[in-house]
Amino acid sequence: MPVEHHHHHESHRSHNAGWLRAAVLGANDGLISTGSLVLGMATAQAAPATILLSGLAGLVAGALSMAAGEYVSVSSQADAEEADIRIERAALEQHPEAELQELTQIYIQRGLEPALARQVAEQLTAHDVLAAHLRDEVGIHEVQRARPVQAALASAGAFTLGALPPVLLAWLWSGPGLSTVLVASSLVLLAVLGFVAERVAGGGGIKGALRVLLWGSLAQGATALIGWLFGVNVG
Repeated sequence: MPVEHHHHHESHRSHNAGWLRAAVLGANDGLISTGSLVLGMATAQAAPATILLSGLAGLVAGALSMAAGEYVSVSSQADAEEADIRIERAALEQHPEAELQELTQIYIQRGLEPALARQVAEQLTAHDVLAAHLRDEVGIHEVQRARPVQAALASAGAFTLGALPPVLLAWLWSGPGLSTVLVASSLVLLAVLGFVAERVAGGGGIKGALRVLLWGSLAQGATALIGWLFGVNVG
């Protein structure tokens, strides 16, 4: 009878660390910074059109700033990776035997017997010598390669999603109490973001929510105080 082979695959939490960090950071930044900006203008008793314009300006400026910062940062990482690739490619061309021995030594240090380590190194070298050295010697994995444009777009998108709720409130809310609604909705959304982020990372969620609430409350309190101190009708 044929033997059935069941493929077992574990989903490790650390695999989500990169995109989760970027997404949560962008959304939190958008919600806190834009929400606090709109709140400050509201407590300063600015005209509704001025509050909305401030929120829109904060959204656009923040999203572009996030994109630019992420692009520059990840581009620097990509430049370093490309330099390492050039160095490793030249070493493989000039000293192939020494590089094979270096790869063998890496596998020995990881627990393989010398003969098996040599065999593994030879087989991986025959398959894709550059990829083997980049992965096991330098630590560069193809799935984790720096992608500046992708990172910039993701950061800008996450920031925009976080900044949209306060901007929409400034646009749609016509009656009194905008400041109260902004604070309440922002804190609820921040708590949800923090809770979901920690849950996806494998935690309970409560600590994540409390951390985000703490810093979000401080930011909102500071900007609300500034708006109140300089509370003049700027509309």
